[in-house]
Amino acid sequence: MFFTLLRRLTAGSFAFFRRVLRWGGAWVQARPALAAWVYGDPQEAERVSEAELAEENYRDFNHHYFAGFGEQEKMLADGPRMAFYAAAVARRVRPGDRVIDLGTGTGILSAFAANSGAARVYALDHSDILKQARRLAEANGLAGVEFIATHSRDFTLPERVDVILHEQMGDYLFDEAMVPNVIDLRERLLRPGGVIVPSCFEFYCEPAKVRDERRIPFLWELNVRGYDYACLEDDRPENPNYYRHIGCDPGMIEHFLGLAAPALKIDLMTLRPDEMGRELKIVRKVVNPGRLDGFVVYFRALEGDDLALSSSPLDAGRAPHWGFRILRTEAAEFTAGEEITLTLRVGSWAEPGGWSWSWTRSAGG
Repeated sequence: MFFTLLRRLTAGSFAFFRRVLRWGGAWVQARPALAAWVYGDPQEAERVSEAELAEENYRDFNHHYFAGFGEQEKMLADGPRMAFYAAAVARRVRPGDRVIDLGTGTGILSAFAANSGAARVYALDHSDILKQARRLAEANGLAGVEFIATHSRDFTLPERVDVILHEQMGDYLFDEAMVPNVIDLRERLLRPGGVIVPSCFEFYCEPAKVRDERRIPFLWELNVRGYDYACLEDDRPENPNYYRHIGCDPGMIEHFLGLAAPALKIDLMTLRPDEMGRELKIVRKVVNPGRLDGFVVYFRALEGDDLALSSSPLDAGRAPHWGFRILRTEAAEFTAGEEITLTLRVGSWAEPGGWSWSWTRSAGG
């Protein structure tokens, strides 16, 4: 009874305060200079929050996902991956070097560095796999490696290192926070003249035809023995993951419609995050006519002119533990000579769930 009476007596006062707050907020918002002072730049705040959210999401994901043996097995059994890193580390790490191994996992890259003569290797990881990494180092007589349970952003040293070694590439290349984490270490802890292994990457997004027997149309594209699903086009799912497909089987993709070329090239030795932009326009002239089913995302890591690591579905020597991603589209037939222009919009490179895309066609030149 008392609380009911109190609620009735105070309801009017709270309603008055709400009106004052709404009026005050509207008054401030109507004055851009004052609003920027009070609220800050909303676009900048959105960008910061996106970046912070992406990193926090990946930290949590990484802590659990890479702690199990299953993911470690896939990476260690990936012959092209291990051959690339063994050769790159042997080439870049010199006797006496001090090395940071970012995201060491079971410590195999740290072992490569130590065997190349590194004086000290700081093996960083914040998942529980470090327990096994320490056991492996002891069992294999590995010396000079210090395993440190921390996120790289929280790691510091009194002096800078000669080499930053990492394997931070996700299926979309950027979705394991490679760019912010490596650049942070580069700026704080890499000596002038030091190296990042690997540092050079190519990002691809190619229009492709899926093999007929492997193609999965959108639901509203289907007509199953006369039962037409076209009416469901108005009920397109809002979940962005619906419009992506992951594949590891090279037999899924029949061909690219154009000649593959990097949509983006980066070098972590010199890259500034603001150089990457938020939108890519990718133009491909059709040389292999056929049906467009989507755009295949993959990457290449490069070490010099002779070492490359690829996740392309059409590369016979691809590294199999990485999946390639398909940004799905509704089926469209293309003839030779036509052009496809893809517009890829990126909210945060580290959060592919927020990417969006559209394409147009033209007659070509």
